Amino acid sequence: MDPKYETDVLIVGSGPAGSSASALLSSYGIRNVVATKYNWLANTPRAHITNQRTMEVFRDLGIEDEVKEKAVPQDWMGNNLFCTSIAGEELGRLHSWGTHPKRWADYTLASPTTMCDIPQDLVEPILVGAGARRGSKYQFDKEYLGLEQDDKGVTALIKDRLSGEEFKVRAQYLIGADGGNSKVAQDIDLPYQGQMGVGGSMNIVCKMDLSKYVAHRPSVLYWVVQPGSDVGGIGMGLVRMVRPWNKWLIVWGYDINDGAPDVSDAMAKDIVHNLVGDATIPIEIESTSTWTVNHCYATTIQSGRVFCMGDAIHRHPPSNGLGSNTSIQDAFNLAWKLALVLKGQAAPSLLDSYQAERAPIAEQVVNRANKSIAEFAPIFDALGLTDTSDPKQMKANMAKRKEVTPAAGQQREALRKSILFKSYEFNCHGVEMNQRYVSGAIIPDGTPEPAYTRDAELYYQATTWPGARLPHVWLGDNGHKISTLDLAGRGKFTLFTGIGGELWIEVARALGEALGMDIRTVQIGPGRDYTDLYGEWAEAREVQDTGCLLIRPDFHVAYRSKSVTSSAKDDLEQALLKILGKL
Repeated sequence: MDPKYETDVLIVGSGPAGSSASALLSSYGIRNVVATKYNWLANTPRAHITNQRTMEVFRDLGIEDEVKEKAVPQDWMGNNLFCTSIAGEELGRLHSWGTHPKRWADYTLASPTTMCDIPQDLVEPILVGAGARRGSKYQFDKEYLGLEQDDKGVTALIKDRLSGEEFKVRAQYLIGADGGNSKVAQDIDLPYQGQMGVGGSMNIVCKMDLSKYVAHRPSVLYWVVQPGSDVGGIGMGLVRMVRPWNKWLIVWGYDINDGAPDVSDAMAKDIVHNLVGDATIPIEIESTSTWTVNHCYATTIQSGRVFCMGDAIHRHPPSNGLGSNTSIQDAFNLAWKLALVLKGQAAPSLLDSYQAERAPIAEQVVNRANKSIAEFAPIFDALGLTDTSDPKQMKANMAKRKEVTPAAGQQREALRKSILFKSYEFNCHGVEMNQRYVSGAIIPDGTPEPAYTRDAELYYQATTWPGARLPHVWLGDNGHKISTLDLAGRGKFTLFTGIGGELWIEVARALGEALGMDIRTVQIGPGRDYTDLYGEWAEAREVQDTGCLLIRPDFHVAYRSKSVTSSAKDDLEQALLKILGKL
């Protein structure tokens, strides 16, 4: 059977990973086709927390404003609330997602973007639109059946689910972005560590007006503790805002040993009314589904000309909001590399850096998300829920914190600290932003990795150490502000230097001409391309005026030199050729 058509990159799956990869590849001028067995995009809210690193990808794609128009802004996400029901007693709150005054500066200094909350069913059409406007081709109702690869490309077998026709597609490379039950990953025999199905949960998407209970304490997440209402006695449920304040997603657990329940509308309404604590609230059930809590990641994420990303390589609960964010960042890492290889500007060996850079991130986020689930235990302990299996006694233990006794005081303090400890899930800025890559696509400068001066999970620490993300600093553009990140990206390498760094600029331009690449150059200083408005770049760059930073298309520092030297020409040339696999 001859291929029905050919393309540069075939992407299996249209979720956040696949659609981001498609949009990025199209923006780099690379032909691509997205094949999905579904007839449209996400039909439920699913993923929603969108962190700054992902917003930077959207900014690079030119869709940041479109996303923000449909999103709930960061300051509405701030109250992570613990209660006995939405209408009932409040147990405590946590300033979340950087909204505490002490944390707000960390977030605003880190990026020109702000995080937000946008449901997956709203963000996917934006990504598809961004790709389609640039040439992405989407094939809906097209099911991937299998693949064969050789040293020149990949042939995939596809089934048209409408006509039943089976046909082949030939691509130079294939991306498996087909979710937590990835057939692509199965077909290339990716190895995994961890366990699938460590717990069971159900989602209930519904419409109900909770304005009178929540508008004065806006949040994305309301955690409800109801002893005796669930298997295991503790009865923890989640009421998640989808649209303020009339569309919600309820998360409720089930015993995975008993199998997934058949969730009827009546059962769903009963669960929702119990968590809300007001049976008079009208509820419209939109959908129900069940899912499993997983603790599983791929240790190898590519095989030959086939690459996997997203949930196909990191399968974990939604804790920390890392799922779609990590998926989109997988795409941001791989797309520019594929583009350079397909254009002949880099050797295929550049693609090996995807494994080196993103596999450790897959392991990190899976472990962090599952650890965050375990970190609810101190809250349960503080409330006295783990001291007994009797729901009545649990409720009595919770009430003891109101008493005028030393023991009650200790209980209140334990509860306060245990809620604050959940910052490792809800203010985990470092996990989101501190990626520092080590691979063949990074040229070390002989300096040790900078030590973290604060908790590396909670706090982002800017550095230009090779492998780290380019720090965000506001520069001057004829009196207007522009971020360093806005001067990089868009599929190009960018060289930053200062006064006295003219040689770096000459070398970069000559290299670009020789390699057929457009290497952007940025000179910062009075009378140069941009000015150091607040004097912050001089500190953030960690090199001298005459030094240089070579930034990859995904904003990571590929090479740096403290100052210009007599060997500057050879040093920069060899660094770039090594990165591109041409040396």
